[in-house]
Amino acid sequence: MGICDGRVVIITGAARGLGRSYALAFAKEGASVVVNDIGTSLAGEGRDTSAADAVVAEIKAAGGKAVANYDDITDWDAARRIVETAVETFGGLHVVVNNAGIVRDRMFVSATPEEWDATMHVHLRGHFCVSRHA
Repeated sequence: MGICDGRVVIITGAARGLGRSYALAFAKEGASVVVNDIGTSLAGEGRDTSAADAVVAEIKAAGGKAVANYDDITDWDAARRIVETAVETFGGLHVVVNNAGIVRDRMFVSATPEEWDATMHVHLRGHFCVSRHA
């Protein structure tokens, strides 16, 4: 019995780093987890869903419940689909961990306007979209 038994959690950016750690921790405590990640590299390039799939496999191998979702949190309709994944797969939603973010090797004073806009798009709009649908 875990403290999250019967709870459903969405974790954005859950394929690696802290998001992965959150997903594993919630699952260990009994939560059903939606592992959301669009699969871009740390440089923001490409799409590879294998890391999200690996987190889901790890949770299931430990006896937990998880499903992968690859929708983009910054897209209004895609954010709705993330929430729908939780509700349709596990019957509800209790917690959203807005973990997805952009990490760039830049300081504020050296970021380009395009890099700034991309960061704000994910960190503000993305978190807003998922939270509003939840």
